Amino acid sequence: MTVSIALKPVLERISAEIDRQFDLLLETPADPRRRLYEAMRHATIGGGKRLRPLLVCASCDLFNVDHDAALRVATAIECIHVYSLIHDDLPCMDDDDLRRGKPTVHKAFDEAIAVLAGDSLHALAFEVLADEATHSDPFVRVELCVELARASGPAGMAGGQMMDLAAEQERFDLPTVTRLQALKTGALIGFCLEAGAIMGRVPPEGRTPLRGYARDLGLAFQIADDLLDVEGDSNAVGKATGKDAAAGKATFVSLLGVDRARRQAEMLIEQSVDHLQGFGAEADLLRAIARFVIERDR
Repeated sequence: MTVSIALKPVLERISAEIDRQFDLLLETPADPRRRLYEAMRHATIGGGKRLRPLLVCASCDLFNVDHDAALRVATAIECIHVYSLIHDDLPCMDDDDLRRGKPTVHKAFDEAIAVLAGDSLHALAFEVLADEATHSDPFVRVELCVELARASGPAGMAGGQMMDLAAEQERFDLPTVTRLQALKTGALIGFCLEAGAIMGRVPPEGRTPLRGYARDLGLAFQIADDLLDVEGDSNAVGKATGKDAAAGKATFVSLLGVDRARRQAEMLIEQSVDHLQGFGAEADLLRAIARFVIERDR
């Protein structure tokens, strides 16, 4: 699979754009809420792959959606993603000290502020989507809110996180781990692709290729994450590695082995790209993202 797009500058550009969005949205007030805003800025500005925002913008590009509007949806999905990381790192969850190469929010501030920072980013996501600046059509804005709520709630990311907690006590087989990751990781990735179609007013029956791409990409992304947890360097990854094995959790790597897991990820990436056959050069960025997912080192 040959793609002419150089992904690094694209990632750098979207990262800078998302940082600017958060800098504007999270201006620190001169009142007792200051520490909350500082915690939100600590979590959102700088670091991270910004893969989800990039997927939103790439999906929007397929349908000639205005970039500034796409960027608002991209910021909303990053709000949800970062909120989930803040809460995931809490002592009552994974109890991590490092995220994106810097101290987690509960370490840099405290647990109470971390909970409030996550809650506030969750609320901010829907505030951004519901604003008329995101799209002039209120039906489009409602659909964005509904789909993001579904992807981030018990039928999506939060449900997957519940399964992840249960995985420390139960022995999961491969179909169950696949279901877990389709919810915990794949649901938000699915929203990223769906969002472009919603913004472009593509009817649900016209979104099947994007859903197929997102499904296969999400699973490949998680397998790559599992491989990094086993083989990656914590300094490059930006978070602790080896935690899944230490907790006794079943993962794609523990169930399949390193070599078979890597082959499975590569097959999923090829399948994800195949879903884009109906698109031309306008989908080259999505094709490049797919290859990046299994080649990354963090």
